Amino acid sequence: MEGKKLGVLGGMGPMATSLFFEKVIENTAAKKDQDHIDMIILNHSTIPDRTEAILEQKENAFLKAVKKDFQILEYAGVSNIAIPCNTSHYFIKEMQEMTDVNIINMIDETVKYIHDKYGGNAKVGILATDGTINSEIYQNGCSEYNLKPVIPMGLEQEQVMNNIYNFKEDKPVNITEVETIIDNLINEEDCSCVILGCTELSCLELNEEVSLHCVDAMQALVDQSILLSGKLVKD
Repeated sequence: MEGKKLGVLGGMGPMATSLFFEKVIENTAAKKDQDHIDMIILNHSTIPDRTEAILEQKENAFLKAVKKDFQILEYAGVSNIAIPCNTSHYFIKEMQEMTDVNIINMIDETVKYIHDKYGGNAKVGILATDGTINSEIYQNGCSEYNLKPVIPMGLEQEQVMNNIYNFKEDKPVNITEVETIIDNLINEEDCSCVILGCTELSCLELNEEVSLHCVDAMQALVDQSILLSGKLVKD
């Protein structure tokens, strides 16, 4: 099957970009090298921090940094662009205005998947950075699909944020803390599922029981990236 070239604006963070690449390969139905997707991966790790850009209103520095990246990907002839970073999607409108190439909306794909699987009115837990939570991109996405978002409060949100940035800084991550928060959202808040709304959380090896209740936003991006590239997602 003839495919389309996929552009990846990565580096937010680098490990998450590496995992995205691996997942695209692992999830593409292919019998030989030539069945896989041609990808241009731009690992722009020096892009300003997305949470800081939102909370401290430094969006211009972020947008200025990515503008040239879109030009590079356009020149490379990509048909779609994937950005494996949830928080950056706060700027999806401004970024899309910079390029004629379609940017795959990670947030919308994730919420749409949950609506299709659990139906309207489902309660949905959200684990994400302070930037993503404060931007309300997932809360707004849930509202569009008639879903009810539930956010960890106080200490739990602080623990989520600390573990995300500990992973970025190559410090020890307390996976048990993250698993306990997910368990509380499912059993105490009666959520149907919990969104792993940060690509660093996608990199964690959660236990099997907890993973069953999670919807990984990166996986939603991977699946849509494969389909839009003209390939099939492996069963």
